[in-house]
Amino acid sequence: MDTVETLDVSGKVVLVRVDFNVPLSNGVITDDTRIQAAVPTINTLRDRGAKVVLMSHMGRPKGQVSPEFSLGQIVSGVSKALGTEVGFCKESTGEAPKKAISAMGAGDVLLLENLRFRKEEESGDYSFARELADLGQVYINDAFGTAHRAHASTAVIAQFFTGAKGFGFIMANEIKNVSKVLNSTEKPVTAIVGGAKVSSKITILENLMPVVDKLIIGGGMAYTFFKAMGGSTGDSLVEEDKLQLALATMKLAKEHNVEFILPIDSRNGDGFSPDTPVSISEANEVPRGKMGLDIGPQSESLFSDAILSSRIILWNGPVGVFEFDAFEKGTVAIGKAIVEATQKGAFSLVGGGDSVAAAKKYGFAPKMSYVSTGGGAMLEYLEGKELPGIQAIMS
Repeated sequence: MDTVETLDVSGKVVLVRVDFNVPLSNGVITDDTRIQAAVPTINTLRDRGAKVVLMSHMGRPKGQVSPEFSLGQIVSGVSKALGTEVGFCKESTGEAPKKAISAMGAGDVLLLENLRFRKEEESGDYSFARELADLGQVYINDAFGTAHRAHASTAVIAQFFTGAKGFGFIMANEIKNVSKVLNSTEKPVTAIVGGAKVSSKITILENLMPVVDKLIIGGGMAYTFFKAMGGSTGDSLVEEDKLQLALATMKLAKEHNVEFILPIDSRNGDGFSPDTPVSISEANEVPRGKMGLDIGPQSESLFSDAILSSRIILWNGPVGVFEFDAFEKGTVAIGKAIVEATQKGAFSLVGGGDSVAAAKKYGFAPKMSYVSTGGGAMLEYLEGKELPGIQAIMS
């Protein structure tokens, strides 16, 4: 696959689709992680003599011009991250950006206004994509977070750049690292899948069955499995209409010779509250009036042992309500085990918003092999779906 390092970009206008959908408070960036992540791609293009034109969305303005979603607010933040002054154009197509681009020199950077100020962006409009394409000579997609959307700037635009399109470092790294899990020849492969509901993770579970040797289930979704097997779940979160699906998932694991690992014990509360009294029970015998909110200490040891014996590790979803201090222990234990396994030579991939948040909260992220920035795109990739933003570059 072509990347910023393999394409001929010297002296050319390179359109780069980035994901600068960053959080703001009174117009000030509160977390510039996404901007920092794009710096290597942008500066590589600059160093190679390109004129870099950045395209992004912010928020959901629904095709309306809205000052609160203007990318003009982040220009200073992008300039600071890149170490160079970044120009800004209040339009994304037409004469204004063309004029601004014509005044650019090699290594200059220009940021266009929020693409979603145009309703044609999200509808994947051909004509709008063509207008954007007319601004440049090379197209780079480095917005993995939107790769699962067939929008004008993420997928449709690529058809106008035959032989002159490729991935930025974020996209290339996401593809490479997820593929390292899904196509692994190293064994054993272990996936830790947590979160609240079986229904939201079932496609991932099904897609992982031919890949993994061990499948660890945690979080609220575990109680649906226990209820399906005839256990007592108290007031724990259970998807009553997914009990047969849970049993079918366990059967599928058996058919693929996957070791299906459920919690042994459960940390319970009297309700969904950070200050509820904590008690411990067997995971399949949660008392009436109690709600399972985290795995217990025996489960921590069981899960950690499985992780430490693995060569490839995927973590998608916390195993408890880590936002509550009393119910963070399981997720912390999982993170520590993954870090230890990584330090001993295992490859670890963390993906999905909540597990990434946990990895960052407890300082685990820098000690893991790869932490995905993709969110929904990462989940769909794990589900085995073809992502439009990737297919458009590969085709």
